[in-house]
Amino acid sequence: MRELVTMWGNTRMVVLTALTAALYAAVLIPFKIVTIVPGFTEVRPGVVVPLVFGLLFGPAAAWGAGIGNLIGDVLGGTFSLGSIPGFAGNFLFALTPYKLLGPPPTGAALTSGAAWRTTGRFVAAALPASAVCAATIAWGVDLLGFVPFAVLGPIVFLNNLVVGIVLGPVLLRLLLPRVAAWHLLWSDVMELPPPRPKRVRLGRVLLWAGAVGMLLVGLAAKWGLGGALIAGTGVLPFLLLFLAGAFLA
Repeated sequence: MRELVTMWGNTRMVVLTALTAALYAAVLIPFKIVTIVPGFTEVRPGVVVPLVFGLLFGPAAAWGAGIGNLIGDVLGGTFSLGSIPGFAGNFLFALTPYKLLGPPPTGAALTSGAAWRTTGRFVAAALPASAVCAATIAWGVDLLGFVPFAVLGPIVFLNNLVVGIVLGPVLLRLLLPRVAAWHLLWSDVMELPPPRPKRVRLGRVLLWAGAVGMLLVGLAAKWGLGGALIAGTGVLPFLLLFLAGAFLA
């Protein structure tokens, strides 16, 4: 997780952060009028950007997704205290594929078969990424007293997941060979110590468990299990589990 801080000393990573933020905001803003929950969410085909860029640009995309969502709220007229969990949710949204999938294939390893395998793994990673994003945003907005978790959580989750599964593989197949050829993948730009396989595997298990657990526990209120679960006794431990997995992966 240290690379989330050290990347700010790398000029190319800062540029990739700005690129992600600008593109994400540019795609979000036109759809602000297609409202689902007024002031909090709308139809968002732009969520394909954090997912795909998260795999390609790693920590730069995580910061870019959070900043881009914030810019979209400000310029789209939906900025509020709810933009704080919005920043956090989108940050974790882009962080998840980067942490779950590791470096994309490059050079001679980027064969047609390798690209298809990466695409398949990317589609699977869209589920926990969508879950942690939806749960973080819905939990924060619920704690602020704006919209119940059980209302906002499923909407954000389904929107993220459907867009990620439908549009994500297309964009990834278009961009991966080009970004790899330009040597702009996060694994090309940043020098990180080699991961320890057992530690990474444990981290990825914790990422899945934390992301899915956050969403399921938060939604449990829909079936009458009470607000205490949302207030932290249920959601917060799974968030900490997710963060521990991100640290290890």
